[in-house]
Amino acid sequence: MDPHKLLWKCLIPVIAVFSCFVPVTQAEWSWIWSADSGTDDAARLRRAFDVPDNIRSATLLVTSDNGAQVYLNDELLLTNEDWQKPSRMDIRRQLKPGRNVLRAEATNKGGPAAFVARLQIQIRGGTDILIETDESWEASPKGQESWKPAKVLAKYGEDPWKDPFGLNAPRPVALAADQIEVLPGFKVELLYTVPREEEGSWVSMTVDPQGRIIACDQYGVLYRMTPPPLGSETPAEIERLSNSLGGAHGLLYAFDSLYVMVNEQRERQGLWRLRDTNGDGQFDQEQLLRRIEGGGEHGTHAVVLSPDGQSLYIVCGNHTKLPDGMEESRAARAWAEDQIVERLWDANGHARGILAPGGYICKTDPDGTSFELISYGYRNAYDIAFNGLGDIFTFDSDMEWDAGSPWYRPTRICLATSGSDLGWRSGAGKWPTYYPDSVPAI
Repeated sequence: MDPHKLLWKCLIPVIAVFSCFVPVTQAEWSWIWSADSGTDDAARLRRAFDVPDNIRSATLLVTSDNGAQVYLNDELLLTNEDWQKPSRMDIRRQLKPGRNVLRAEATNKGGPAAFVARLQIQIRGGTDILIETDESWEASPKGQESWKPAKVLAKYGEDPWKDPFGLNAPRPVALAADQIEVLPGFKVELLYTVPREEEGSWVSMTVDPQGRIIACDQYGVLYRMTPPPLGSETPAEIERLSNSLGGAHGLLYAFDSLYVMVNEQRERQGLWRLRDTNGDGQFDQEQLLRRIEGGGEHGTHAVVLSPDGQSLYIVCGNHTKLPDGMEESRAARAWAEDQIVERLWDANGHARGILAPGGYICKTDPDGTSFELISYGYRNAYDIAFNGLGDIFTFDSDMEWDAGSPWYRPTRICLATSGSDLGWRSGAGKWPTYYPDSVPAI
C-alpha cells in the first residue's frame, strides 16, 4: 500500500479526538429578571431583533433558575427545566428574515430567580449578530403586558449562579500529536481543533472521493474539511455545507451520495440520501430513504458500507423504533419479554417501558427500498466493524449505575451473528448469558 494512503488511514480517527477542546472568549452576558416580579413569581422576558436572509448558523444558549419555556415568534423552541442543566439549540431554520422576537416564560421555585440567554448568529459574508440578556431586554410579570426594561441581577460568571455553561472554566488543549502512541511507520498530525461555541461537537464523519472530511455537529449542521497536504503547515479549510439536514450520528459517502442518519432533528429522523446534482459542491437533493424514529444518545447511529461495497448497514440504540415497514428479518420476529419473575424497571426511569427488540443492526440497499433486520437485543451499540470474513462486530455497554447488581453486564465486544438476539431487556429483565438462545460477549 502507498505509505501516504496508509498514513491517511491513521489520521482519520484523530480529528474526532480533538473536536470538543476549544478556546472560548470571556462571556459578557447578564442574569436578568422582571423588576416587578418577586423571587417566587414567574416572569416574562423578551427581545426583538432583525436578521438578514444570509444566515450561516444560529446557536441559542439558555438556562433559567428554576426553568423556562423559550419561544421564537410565538413558536415554542425549547423547555429548560433546571438552570444547572442548560439548553443549547441550533435555531437557524426557525429564524426568518427581518424582525424576530425571542421570548421566555420563566418560573422560579423559591430562592434566587434569574434568566440568562445568548444567541450567536453567523452571517455569510457579513457581520455576526450577538443577542445577549442585558438591560436591553424587556420584562413583565406573568399575565401582564406592562413591559419595562429588565432588571440585571449579575454578570454571567458571578455569584450565585457562576458558570453553568462552563464557558469560563479553564479548558484542556488538544493533546499534542507527538504524545499519541502509534505503531512504527505511522505519524499523527493535528489537522483541526473544532471551536465548540461556533461549530459544536463533531460526532460523526466520513471521507468523500476527493479526500475531504465531512463531519456533523451532534446538535447542528454538516461541515466539510479539506485537509492540507501531509506535513504542510497550511491550515485545513473548513466549510459549512448549505443543506438543511444536521444532527447526524452517522455519515457515509458511497454510491456518489452522502448518507445521513439524522438523529437530533426530531421530525426528520431516519436515513437520508444527499446528492450534488449540479456539480457546485453542495448537496442540493435531499431524499428520505426510510423514516426511523429515535433521537438522543440512544437513537439512530452509524451507517456503514458492507465489505462487498453493495449494501448499507445501520446501527440504532434501544430508544429507536424499527424502520417503517421493515420488509425482512433474519431474526425471528417473535421477540418477547417472557418475564417469569416480575421485572424491576430502572429506578431512575431510564428506558422504562421500552420493550424488545431493543437496539439493532439492519441492512439495506443503496436506494433504501428494502430493510432487513440482522441482529438485535443491544442496549446502545453505536458503530460496527467487519473482519476479513465479513463478520460483524460491535461494542455495547450496560447502565453504569447498575454495576454490582445481579443483572449488570459489563461493557463488552459483541459478535453480531446472523439472526442473533443479544438479550437486552429493560431494567432487570435482560437475559443472562447462560440462556441457550442469548448470544454472549466474545
